[in-house]
Amino acid sequence: MSKNTSNFKNNTNTDELVSSKKKVKKPSKYKVVLLNDDYTPMEFVVEVLTMFFSKNEEEAMKIMLHIHQKGLGLCGFYSFDVAETKVTQVMAYSIRHNHPLQCKMEKD
Repeated sequence: MSKNTSNFKNNTNTDELVSSKKKVKKPSKYKVVLLNDDYTPMEFVVEVLTMFFSKNEEEAMKIMLHIHQKGLGLCGFYSFDVAETKVTQVMAYSIRHNHPLQCKMEKD
């Protein structure tokens, strides 16, 4: 072992190294919601929920009815990138099918 290596070992305080680590913050989650409107068919909303949010028929029906009765419904919680992608996909799909269905994301 060289002299420089032994000096490094003797002069290094491992407590200082451990305590200087920064804590990693968990990324924020974003909720994706669908908004009610008077024109989009309920069947289309169920289709969107099964296609883009991996909901089964029963879950999709419950969410769709909640949207219809309360004005909006939660589709899920995602990282920023995933939430943004889902909103973009739903909006593009709705436009392609001539429906005014609105989808948005909100920081949780």
